[in-house]
Amino acid sequence: MAKEKMLRVTLVKSMFGRGKKHMACVKGLGLRRMHHTVEVIDTPENRGMVNKVAYLLKWEEV
Repeated sequence: MAKEKMLRVTLVKSMFGRGKKHMACVKGLGLRRMHHTVEVIDTPENRGMVNKVAYLLKWEEV
């Protein structure tokens, strides 16, 4: 089985005052607080969440 592509995602801006859907995307990615970094599988669903809140994140392919 081939190794799955991953995305390393870090929350760099505060979620304070953001919309409910944007907060749900950040939580769905597994981010809990500022400067928290997680690795998620590179799927269309995760890419969509990253694209929606890209202004809050720093991300890179791993």
